[in-house]
Amino acid sequence: MGAPFDLTLEQMREHRSAKWSRVAPDVLPAWTAEMDVRTAPAVAEALRTAVDRSDFGYAGHPRPVVEAFAGFARDTWGWDPVADGDSVRVMADVGVGVQEVLRAVTSPGDRVLLTPPVYLSFYPWIRGLGLEPDDVPMLDQDRGGRLDLEGMERSLAGGTKVVLLCSPHNPLGLVTPRQDLAAVADLAKEHGALVISDEIHAPLVHPGSEQQFVPFLTVSDAAREVGIALQSPSKAWNLAGLKLAVGVVADTSRWPEGMPGGLDWGAGILGQYAAVAAWTDGREWLQVVRRQIQERSAQLEGLLAQHLPTVHYHRPSAGYLAWLDCRELGLGDDPAAAFLERGRVLLSPGPAFGPGGAGFARLNIGTSEELMAEAVRRMARAL
Repeated sequence: MGAPFDLTLEQMREHRSAKWSRVAPDVLPAWTAEMDVRTAPAVAEALRTAVDRSDFGYAGHPRPVVEAFAGFARDTWGWDPVADGDSVRVMADVGVGVQEVLRAVTSPGDRVLLTPPVYLSFYPWIRGLGLEPDDVPMLDQDRGGRLDLEGMERSLAGGTKVVLLCSPHNPLGLVTPRQDLAAVADLAKEHGALVISDEIHAPLVHPGSEQQFVPFLTVSDAAREVGIALQSPSKAWNLAGLKLAVGVVADTSRWPEGMPGGLDWGAGILGQYAAVAAWTDGREWLQVVRRQIQERSAQLEGLLAQHLPTVHYHRPSAGYLAWLDCRELGLGDDPAAAFLERGRVLLSPGPAFGPGGAGFARLNIGTSEELMAEAVRRMARAL
């Protein structure tokens, strides 16, 4: 199979993806959530098949995608997302799914509960629809984070219409325990709210993690009543540009009225080829990637101890994003700005993740050990 993370800096500089093409030539990008990884062989072969067939029309019937996802979910989490009928819908990406659900169930001025510091795109999505974020910050950031259930109850009792969960959590890498997810479902049901669970990082839980991922729709009857889950192969198999995700409800009647009928037309046909291959024949490759990401987490601890000992980092339980507490460096609210200006390394700015993000930065460690080490050295150079 080869080493997924063996791409060199010179090879990465040739990429046209956002991570590499939207930075100056002397900047090392460690920001947006793309991995520097060789494509899974099964996915590459599926895409070559599409090329050989000259099959570049509109996305085809979604059934093969739904069946592939259902098989992966059953084998990985013991969850059958199609047990109750036609409950899975294909769409272009998770962002499209979040925004279309919000558009269908809210009116301008409604509030959406967020758990910051949280995925930075949630904020522009919400505000672009004329909605208001209602921030309930995570507790215990320095120990990996946990949901503030009491704060969430106050928000919902005050009239918040929707809970937008990030599960596993970006940027903290928290895998939320089943009992906390069940508590969120109970609160949402009690107050007549909807829960949208963004589960895009679910396949990337680290091997041997004490807390394993639990799909929101499996935690209770209340969750199946109030929940909509969104998943995609885009993060785990590094396929964001191929445009495909799935939305799942407990049964087809749970889809909100007003959802567009042609969502599956927004997916890409190459995304369909790739998703089916990833979920069926790309699992061995994923296991290798998960192990290597877990190794990067441990390696990062050593690099920070050597070069940036006052930067605090709690190893995540999922994903390849490291949330770095840089407050002791004295670089102000946005240390990523100093790292870029003085070190020529680009991280994601902590303040963009909402309340609790000031003084933090998010580092992408989904790369080779060499490039991750160079990123940390450049951060240190900024001091």
